[in-house]
Amino acid sequence: QVQLVESGGGLVQAGGSLKLSCAASGRTFSSYAMGWFRQAPGKEREFVAAINRSGGSTYYADSVKGRFTISRDNAKNTVYLQMNSLKPEDTAVYYCAAGRGITATQAMGAPMYWGQGTQVTVSS
Repeated sequence: QVQLVESGGGLVQAGGSLKLSCAASGRTFSSYAMGWFRQAPGKEREFVAAINRSGGSTYYADSVKGRFTISRDNAKNTVYLQMNSLKPEDTAVYYCAAGRGITATQAMGAPMYWGQGTQVTVSS
């Protein structure tokens, strides 16, 4: 069992930046691909970004490409989401997830574990 805890959410003005963190429990963090999802009011949860076990490969939804950066520090059992040039449309609850698969995107197609979420609100 892996427990994930997100932090770093908050209120930010459009054009600003925010960095989310997701701390994982356990000794096998490096064996999981990690990812971020988000869910806005009235919308379904959507994929945001994924990163493979080593951190050498990353993948992004088109809506955040060029603005968001996912990274991980396996020594700290933590995955990050650096969010720049934030837009009001980015407002959502952000969730981190862990999974296993041949690729990071495959792993994020059916995550094994989810965090509780952290609220990100971007004002115009």
